[in-house]
Amino acid sequence: MTRGHSPSTLNEALSILNDQGGNAVPVAGCTDLMVIDYATGRSHAAVVNILGLKELAGIHRTEEWVDIGAASTFTEIRNHPDVQSVCPILAEVAATVGAWQIQNRATIGGNIANASPAGDSLPVLLALDAQCVVAGTNGERVVDYADMHVAYRKTALAPGELIVRVRIPVGNANRIQQFRKVGTRRAQAISKVLLAMTADRDGDQLANVRIGAGSVAAIPMRLVKTEASLNGQVPDLRTADAAAAVARDEVQPIDDVRSTADYRKFVLGRLVRRMVLHSGTSG
Repeated sequence: MTRGHSPSTLNEALSILNDQGGNAVPVAGCTDLMVIDYATGRSHAAVVNILGLKELAGIHRTEEWVDIGAASTFTEIRNHPDVQSVCPILAEVAATVGAWQIQNRATIGGNIANASPAGDSLPVLLALDAQCVVAGTNGERVVDYADMHVAYRKTALAPGELIVRVRIPVGNANRIQQFRKVGTRRAQAISKVLLAMTADRDGDQLANVRIGAGSVAAIPMRLVKTEASLNGQVPDLRTADAAAAVARDEVQPIDDVRSTADYRKFVLGRLVRRMVLHSGTSG
């Protein structure tokens, strides 16, 4: 039998998780957990409901960050004016996470902690240079989002830690931002390929390029070699074709029930090419 806990504060939740010694699972929207448990017959010794914790709620903007509570739903994210103005691709991806029923329940913290390489928001957070504020019984620490995913469905969270907030640099508001999800349909489907790109323009050249990709490796990954091939380059056809080739060589997709590795590489290259060319007409 699974034991349920409903703490009223973050400290209480962290204390329960610590006392359970890794045997308790934090839950919020449960849009992945319930499906996986039902399909596999998996059970848990204890679950800790964190959805109602005020420390994990709310979205607000400071001079440096858009600060998103980890229990913010994708409906809240897609509709929030600060998200729409500073990081519109995060609002855009929030609208592709399942149907509206899922968006009303699923949380950004859960999407991160679930750590699926096909998680919709994860490449976007990479491209936006996000940070995660995580907490445990020893206090808070900041994890660069680029360091969050360490292996297939494994994160940098220590046992008993929770994601408290996700921070997006406000400087993204002045950057070119692009996102694309490819699947059997735009939403209500697990992705075959995800790609997000942000960049600055320095005259005619691209600068500070960040590219996040999903469903093309064991973890959501930054395409650092592709980024390097674009920085300092004019976003013309030659640059776009060269970057697409680098991207195809940089990823390690697999064959699965949704797609093939070859198709994923092909689509990724086309998306990179398209985004590079679009960068030449933006900004």
